[in-house]
Amino acid sequence: MNLLTPTQWISQCAQKLHERWHTVDAAQLEEVAVDIWKDPKLRDMPPAEAALLWLSPIARFPNADA
Repeated sequence: MNLLTPTQWISQCAQKLHERWHTVDAAQLEEVAVDIWKDPKLRDMPPAEAALLWLSPIARFPNADA
Protein backbone atom coordinates (compact mmCIF):
# COMPACT_ATOMS: atom_id res chain seq x y z
CA MET A 1 0.00 0.00 0.00
CA ASN A 2 1.45 3.31 -1.11
CA LEU A 3 0.98 6.04 1.49
CA LEU A 4 2.62 8.76 -0.61
CA THR A 5 0.72 11.25 -2.71
CA PRO A 6 1.70 11.29 -6.39
CA THR A 7 3.55 14.57 -5.79
CA GLN A 8 5.55 13.09 -2.92
CA TRP A 9 6.34 9.93 -4.89
CA ILE A 10 7.52 11.92 -7.91
CA SER A 11 9.63 14.23 -5.74
CA GLN A 12 11.35 11.31 -4.00
CA CYS A 13 11.94 9.55 -7.30
CA ALA A 14 13.45 12.72 -8.78
CA GLN A 15 15.75 13.01 -5.76
CA LYS A 16 17.00 9.48 -6.38
CA LEU A 17 17.55 10.27 -10.07
CA HIS A 18 19.54 13.33 -9.02
CA GLU A 19 22.01 11.05 -7.23
CA ARG A 20 22.90 9.58 -10.65
CA TRP A 21 22.59 12.75 -12.72
CA HIS A 22 23.98 15.66 -10.70
CA THR A 23 24.06 18.12 -13.59
CA VAL A 24 20.54 17.58 -14.91
CA ASP A 25 18.06 20.32 -14.09
CA ALA A 26 15.62 19.46 -11.29
CA ALA A 27 12.62 20.20 -13.51
CA GLN A 28 13.85 17.69 -16.10
CA LEU A 29 14.38 15.05 -13.42
CA GLU A 30 10.82 15.62 -12.22
CA GLU A 31 9.59 15.11 -15.79
CA VAL A 32 11.42 11.79 -15.91
CA ALA A 33 10.00 10.88 -12.50
CA VAL A 34 6.49 11.61 -13.80
CA ASP A 35 7.13 9.25 -16.72
CA ILE A 36 8.33 6.59 -14.28
CA TRP A 37 5.24 7.16 -12.10
CA LYS A 38 2.99 6.59 -15.13
CA ASP A 39 4.18 2.97 -15.29
CA PRO A 40 1.82 1.05 -12.96
CA LYS A 41 4.44 -1.58 -12.12
CA LEU A 42 6.99 1.07 -11.11
CA ARG A 43 4.40 3.26 -9.38
CA ASP A 44 3.59 0.38 -7.01
CA MET A 45 7.21 0.33 -5.84
CA PRO A 46 8.85 2.73 -3.39
CA PRO A 47 10.09 5.73 -5.44
CA ALA A 48 13.81 5.17 -4.82
CA GLU A 49 13.47 1.51 -5.76
CA ALA A 50 11.55 2.38 -8.93
CA ALA A 51 14.21 4.92 -9.92
CA LEU A 52 16.96 2.33 -9.43
CA LEU A 53 15.10 -0.25 -11.48
CA TRP A 54 14.47 2.30 -14.23
CA LEU A 55 18.17 3.26 -14.16
CA SER A 56 19.38 -0.34 -14.09
CA PRO A 57 20.05 -0.70 -17.85
CA ILE A 58 22.47 2.24 -17.77
CA ALA A 59 23.73 1.74 -14.21
CA ARG A 60 25.50 -1.44 -15.31
CA PHE A 61 27.84 0.67 -17.42
CA PRO A 62 28.88 3.58 -15.17
CA ASN A 63 31.93 4.49 -17.28
CA ALA A 64 30.18 4.26 -20.66
CA ASP A 65 30.14 8.04 -21.01
CA ALA A 66 33.84 8.38 -20.20
